[in-house]
Amino acid sequence: MKKKRKKKMIIVTGSSRGIGKYLFNELSKYEKVIGIYNKTKPEIEDNYEKMDITDEESIIRFVSENEDVLNDIVLIHCAGNNFNSMLHKLDLENWNDVINTNLTSSFLLSKHLLPLMRKQNYGKIIFFSSVVSLLGPIGTAAYASAKSGLWGLTKTISTENVSKNITCNTINLGYFDIGMISEIPQKILDTIIDSIPMKKLGKPDDILRTVKYLIDTDYITGSMININGGLV
Repeated sequence: MKKKRKKKMIIVTGSSRGIGKYLFNELSKYEKVIGIYNKTKPEIEDNYEKMDITDEESIIRFVSENEDVLNDIVLIHCAGNNFNSMLHKLDLENWNDVINTNLTSSFLLSKHLLPLMRKQNYGKIIFFSSVVSLLGPIGTAAYASAKSGLWGLTKTISTENVSKNITCNTINLGYFDIGMISEIPQKILDTIIDSIPMKKLGKPDDILRTVKYLIDTDYITGSMININGGLV
């Protein structure tokens, strides 16, 4: 008799909009999922929790209050923000906001979920980086710096926890027909699409399939997977 597969507890940050919302909805069809949001309130609040991912006390409280259900944890960290500015015009407050939301939050979430993962001898951490870190478009100094920082964090987490059956990987996204793409003016978007070898934006299900692959595969860790239509 085939043993029934135990459901994982998936945590998706940034789950009330964009890529996070899409992954939350799709993964909820067959796994237990907790959606994390902060400023943008979800339309339906079932299985959602409000948390400031840049505030350590907020994360500690979340872990403490949900410890009884946090088994076989998969962290999918989608939350992020951006602030466009030429570096010589970028003020420290905006720099810190982007770094904290995209990079420091990754450290804090991992720091406080890893003890549970290590105790359970299981865990999956998936970060989202960006092709922007490799291309360095004008005005993206803070965002590119934060996202490239995830590569080093991924390598370190994977090395420190590989003996505990915990994997950590980063997905480097190109330009997709979802999320922040809506903020790009059409003229610039046309130029971006023309620069992509495949001459098209990626589809959300390309991201979903990659996430599911990383969840289901135990022998990939410390890796950065590019999904960008051949852009870099």
